[in-house]
Amino acid sequence: MPQTALTPAIRDEIERLGRADIMVGIPSFKNALTIGYVVRAAQAGLVQYFPDLHPVLVNSDAGSPDGTGRVVVETEPPDYIEQILLVRPTNRLDRVSLTYPEIDGVGGKGAALRTIFEIAAALEVQALVVVDSDLRSIVPEWIELLAGPILKGGYDFVAPLYARYKYDGTITNNISYPLTRALYGARIRQPIGGDFAVSGDLVARYLELDTFDDLSARFGIDIWMTHSAINEGFAICQARLGAKIHDAKDPASDLGPMFRQVVGTLFKLAGHYEDRWLRVKGSHPIPEYGFERVVAPEEIAVNHAKLVDNFEHARLTQAEVWSEMLTPEQLDRVMSLDIPSEPADFHLSPELWIRCLYDTLVAYHREGVDRERLLAGLTPLYFGRTAGFISDTLEMTNDQAERVIDDQARQFEELKPYLVTRWRQMRGTSVA
Repeated sequence: MPQTALTPAIRDEIERLGRADIMVGIPSFKNALTIGYVVRAAQAGLVQYFPDLHPVLVNSDAGSPDGTGRVVVETEPPDYIEQILLVRPTNRLDRVSLTYPEIDGVGGKGAALRTIFEIAAALEVQALVVVDSDLRSIVPEWIELLAGPILKGGYDFVAPLYARYKYDGTITNNISYPLTRALYGARIRQPIGGDFAVSGDLVARYLELDTFDDLSARFGIDIWMTHSAINEGFAICQARLGAKIHDAKDPASDLGPMFRQVVGTLFKLAGHYEDRWLRVKGSHPIPEYGFERVVAPEEIAVNHAKLVDNFEHARLTQAEVWSEMLTPEQLDRVMSLDIPSEPADFHLSPELWIRCLYDTLVAYHREGVDRERLLAGLTPLYFGRTAGFISDTLEMTNDQAERVIDDQARQFEELKPYLVTRWRQMRGTSVA
């Protein structure tokens, strides 16, 4: 279990605060332009929906040089908030901004959240809500939608349910959602969403688990939380938040490190919880909280040609590692894919992608494997599948593209016997 030596300043803040009923946590790095809006929305949500609870808002920052922390502590709610909401809160909101300590020399989103968890546990909160610091679509209702199922319904983990543009969340669409569904039978649509809520009991369990590592201390934290909640037996639901508008990234340019950290964490946990997922067949829906929203998410530009180019270049540079992670049959199929002159004509099928991903999951757990090298080899295959998905859905609406994503997730379930067979062969156990 990692040791986070909380600084004396953080310990002093915990002692000053004493305890709280509900906490909003905001991890950040250089978000001075957007975090003030997030703080105001959170303040309004706490006043409107939980006026009788003792609230606290904690910003866990990475030492931003742009004054992010100052914005948090100086952002007061509008003077008119109580008059408009017609609610006067019982307790004053405490706002705290702090620089989180690294974990075993590693800093990142997971380290920021680990500090938030420790503060929440020390304050004995009933519900912890965490929201991203770059949100432009958060409204006060999000606080109730995330905390409500915990405080009113007895749930422990509340995952977000967003309306997203068809090319937003490509890691989610092609890996984390369908693999979560196939492995553990849970149809959690956004298992790496940055906005979620956790009960006090689950916070305490997170701090006990020994699976937290250098990957989950960075961008692997979201999938670590989701898969840990599933496998540790906690009650899970999803909150309909509407559209998520934030600083989205083009998968062709920005998502390589995030991809490796998310997938590396997912693969490691699959090894840790293998006794559970090997028994799971099929999947089940997860309860949803909140009114269904009809929204138009913000369009995101993607560099389709660059995705295809990255895949094509990898066939020259990654052939050796691909031969170590893929079966000969899948390797031959990948190397034989046609690279057309127009990106829209490029296709890498869901079925081939799923077999490649399952092959890689098995290879990841072989004795003596270089896991970083393997994840680097998987990245261009992910670029190829993302390019193929774009080709398949260019003329589709977001709703139509969502059906393609759901169909791919069903194929993950249908092909799970392929994974189970290869996994048992790797472990040297019976295929029965």
